[in-house]
Amino acid sequence: MEKIDKNILQVAKEVVIKFIEVGRISPGNFGENFSLIYDAIHETVARHDGEEAEERS
Repeated sequence: MEKIDKNILQVAKEVVIKFIEVGRISPGNFGENFSLIYDAIHETVARHDGEEAEERS
């Protein structure tokens, strides 16, 4: 697994845990919410990487 993927995984985990702590989601639907949050973070990072690549061109 690449370093960026590990970082995305760590951030997604921290976000989900924080949402559980503040009562926004429950531990029972962790899997569903984790996937949505992970995908959102991954898409954001990919979009940001694409923008940086365009700026360098």
